[in-house]
Amino acid sequence: APETRPYAPSSPYSASKAAADHLVMSWHRTYSIPAIISHSANNYGPGQFPEKLIPLMVSNALRHLPLPIYGNGHQIRDWLYVVDHVKALVDIIQRGQIGERYNIAGGNQYRNIDVVTLITKLLDKLAPEQLGGLKSYSELICYVTDRAGHDVRYALDASKLSNQLGWYPMTSFEFGLSDTVSWYIEMENSR
Repeated sequence: APETRPYAPSSPYSASKAAADHLVMSWHRTYSIPAIISHSANNYGPGQFPEKLIPLMVSNALRHLPLPIYGNGHQIRDWLYVVDHVKALVDIIQRGQIGERYNIAGGNQYRNIDVVTLITKLLDKLAPEQLGGLKSYSELICYVTDRAGHDVRYALDASKLSNQLGWYPMTSFEFGLSDTVSWYIEMENSR
């Protein structure tokens, strides 16, 4: 969605984020506080908080715990490698226009079930010695009741950022995911 699309939160969590954006822009308009807002696709990469999808799936798989997928797993998310996000933020801070909103997207839209399946395939290749009695880590995938108000799709249009500031994501999802999974394997094995 472009930056001009009206907010349409579907859960208290997304409503609180929308409210924060409105509050920031009201301070900008009323008191000339220099503000720029960025909206980001789902970030991933080494060091991410362990409750997030990718680190949770890696950690659970290596411990032979269930890999819970909400609903049917067909929720679509765009994935942005953290290094690409940081580079976009630097560009926005250095050259972005005060009072503007910028979307930062990775251009990597995948269903949640497909991301988890990719993770299990990487783990089969990168950590086969930890499979134990499993033929594949994919055997751990299970489905759980979907969250209330769970959005089916998050998609952002980052063309404004690309057109105005020349930013594009540099990391392919395949490389970024492999790098991330490798990092979490190393962290799990160093415990």
